[in-house]
Amino acid sequence: MKLYVILSFNEDGMENVFVGEDEEKALSFKPSDFEDCDALFVEVWEDGEKIDDYRLE
Repeated sequence: MKLYVILSFNEDGMENVFVGEDEEKALSFKPSDFEDCDALFVEVWEDGEKIDDYRLE
């Protein structure tokens, strides 16, 4: 099972804005979906280990 963690970054730090198994939903987010968001990143976790991370456009 893969778990998707979406992180929102701004000048004040970062915040987890989504955690779930729904890949389609996780990858559909855009920075404009969140207030004061400069960049979004996704971390992909499987079996308790981070297997990938990248920036969402």
